[in-house]
Amino acid sequence: MEFHECSHCLGSHSGGVPTMASATVRARGWLLIEHRGPWADRIEGTGLTAPLADAVERARSHGLRVQLIRRPGRRRTPPPRQIYVGWSGPFDAAAWDDRQGHPPWLEGRELDDDEELAGLDLRAAGSGRPPAFGSRVAGPILLVCVNGKRNVCCARHGVPLARGLQARFGDAVWETTHVGGDRYAANLVCLPHGLYYGALSPEQAISSAEAYYRDEISLNRYRGKAGVPEPAQAAEHFIRIHTGALKVDDVRMGRLFYAATDEAVCMVQVGVGDARYQVVVQRRPLEQCGPGCLEETHTYLLQEISALHEAVPV
Repeated sequence: MEFHECSHCLGSHSGGVPTMASATVRARGWLLIEHRGPWADRIEGTGLTAPLADAVERARSHGLRVQLIRRPGRRRTPPPRQIYVGWSGPFDAAAWDDRQGHPPWLEGRELDDDEELAGLDLRAAGSGRPPAFGSRVAGPILLVCVNGKRNVCCARHGVPLARGLQARFGDAVWETTHVGGDRYAANLVCLPHGLYYGALSPEQAISSAEAYYRDEISLNRYRGKAGVPEPAQAAEHFIRIHTGALKVDDVRMGRLFYAATDEAVCMVQVGVGDARYQVVVQRRPLEQCGPGCLEETHTYLLQEISALHEAVPV
């Protein structure tokens, strides 16, 4: 496989550029479609059957993120075709407390005929309700972006990472199309919770996945949780460092407010156990790596963590 020169800032793939608060904010629901390839730079440019193309369009209309997937190394030609549909959980902490939100879940099914996708209730999935289209998936699904047509760095760093993960975790591992954040390749997404990791070596990826199997988050190269606003992703990172809370569901995200005098400053209310906190973070552009650099990257700085009175809802 031929690769071209990397165009990203120095340190992007080694952790020198901060990965914090860079997970996609647009997706809490997922549709994964096994497609052997080849993949285009975008899913709509890939040659899909009419039923698959219809499912992609319907999924996106209901707010689901669509990923094409395939096994690392070996390629099987469907049918059967593996399909997963899932949900990463609500952002609003009140939904958890009132039991109105739906916790993370994954369903899987093998299709003998793509026409079967017409029976998948994507409206239900987009609202967080399991559509009962397939069997509940008990274990995690690990996605590694290897879409070299989108960016060569994804293939260069993602392919060996996916193979290393597969040797350790077997059929839980899938190669996938663009997950967002090419500059952070190699990228790993852990489902159903939608945990993003970036700038991983194969060894770091195994460590991150092992933490997820323990129902924990590894903060090393953690990008954040899908579907959560960036300031809240940063607040989660800082509050986990402050409290030592590493279980996936230890931290509950609440309301966020932007400062009236500085839109780069955001106050995020979070809960950890019975404790309530306000975390103040500030968005800051990163310095360019050199003359001619066109990347506009940023990170977040911690301004303050303060305890809130129990009467304040989070």
